[in-house]
Order: sequence, then C-alpha cells, then structure tokens
Amino acid sequence: MSWITAPFAWLLKALYELTGSYGWAVILFGVVVNLILLPFMAKSKKSMMRTSRLQPRITELQRRHEGNQQKLNEEMAKLYREEKINPMSGCLWSLIPFPILIALYYIIRVPLRYFMSLSESVIAEITTLAGTLGFTAAEGSQAYEQIYLAKFIHDNWSSFEGKFDGLIDLNYTFLSMDLSAVPKDLFGQFPSGGWPVIGIMLMPLISAALQFLMTRISMKTNGNSNMNGSSKAMLYMMPLMTVWMGYILPAALCVYWIANAAFSCIQEQVLNKHFSKVLDREETDKERQKREA
Repeated sequence: MSWITAPFAWLLKALYELTGSYGWAVILFGVVVNLILLPFMAKSKKSMMRTSRLQPRITELQRRHEGNQQKLNEEMAKLYREEKINPMSGCLWSLIPFPILIALYYIIRVPLRYFMSLSESVIAEITTLAGTLGFTAAEGSQAYEQIYLAKFIHDNWSSFEGKFDGLIDLNYTFLSMDLSAVPKDLFGQFPSGGWPVIGIMLMPLISAALQFLMTRISMKTNGNSNMNGSSKAMLYMMPLMTVWMGYILPAALCVYWIANAAFSCIQEQVLNKHFSKVLDREETDKERQKREA
C-alpha cells in the first residue's frame, strides 16, 4: 500500500504538524482531499445532471422500442453521442474516494510505518525499547498494535524523544476523546465513562446521519426525487454500512466521514445551483441555434 498511502500520509502528517491536533488534522485532511477532487466531482455532477435532463427523451425511446433491445441500445447510444454524454463518467469518478478511504485506514491503523514513515528495523528497535519500559500489546488486538505503541510512546515521550529520527509524539486526544479507540470496545463503559465515551459512541451515528443527508441531496439534485427500489436501497444501505464500520474501526475514521459528508453536502448544493444555471444556458443556446437553422 506504500504507493497510495505515501502522499496521503505526508498530507496528514503535515496537517498534524501544522495544527498540533490529530482531530483537526483529520478534518482538514478531508477538506483538502475534497478540494483536490472537486474538479473531477464537478465533472461527474454535471454529467449526471445532464443525463437526468434527458430522462423524458430516454423514457420516450424506451416506449417506442419496447421489446427491441438492440434498437433501443442503438438509439440510446446515438442520443448520448448527440448530447456528448458519457453515461459511465459519473460512476467512474464517484469511485475515487474509496482508495483514499483505504489509504487513510492504513495510515491510522499502522501509524509508525505509514504516518511516520519508519522502517521495520527502526520500529523493531522502538518496540524493544518500549518493552523494557513495560509496553505489552493488547492481547487479540494485533491489528492495532502500532496504535497502542504510538499511545505508549506519547505517554512516555521523555524516554523516546530524540532517540529515533522521524519518531513523532502522536496525541490521539481530540475534544477529550481518544480517536484511536474502537467504539464497539467501549459499550461496557457507556454512559458511565462520560463525554469521552459518549462522544465516541455518537460519532458513527452522526456520520451515518450526514451520509444519509448527503445521499438524499445528491439523489434530489440529480433528478431522482421519485425513488425506485434500488435508489431506496442505496439511500439506506450506505448509512447503515457507515454505522457498522464506524463501530468496528478506530474513531478517527468517523471524524473523517463526518468532515467528508458535511463538505459533500455543501458541495452538492453549490454545484447543483451552478450547473443548473449552466445547463439552462446551454439548452437556451441550443434552442436558439435550432431556430436560426
């Protein structure tokens, strides 16, 4: 994963060094990534909105060529060529965030290797030193061993400071919450653990609610206000998956989802207003050209 994690790890590390806060670094990471992807997502948005405006003509073609799938496909391809639309472009660009999410998961899960870019040999030396100071990885949690090691280093920073090039004092605390915590492991402490536990437990629900809102806005602005079975399944399935993943993965990912979904809601509204005007103007120009012809 190094080839895909390296640039995003560099970005998250730079933001952490800039803000001094892991939580704000993850939030700004989501904002910066969205800004970088904005031109591509804008292209996808315009293509989907243009396709939705063709729906009456598509419905008419389906009615006229009912029972003749080959002729329907030919007429649909002709319509897309005339309107200069690639029906797959919207789907392709929408897949970009998934590799970024996978890369961020690795960066969060294996901080010494990816976030700090330390070699395996240096990590082994750090682990050995931590062991002499009493560090033991949590039993059955090997997947998050480096997170526990990073937290141990932070708690005993005076014993590690200046001994290893590239080693960072990584503080996962954000608004009194431990962003390295996995929410499902805190059920036994809810609600007696106070805000540090309650906040962690609420984050998957907040991220799912924003995911639902973002999907609903996207469907509405793309002309899918009358949802069919598949649209309804997508509307509810994604938030449910977000809740499930939010409870089994480190809380830092929920912070990213919340920031990403909030930014996407704003982005959808802005792009919808902008491209509605653009497409209206394009349609007016086409009608004028037809009259002149």
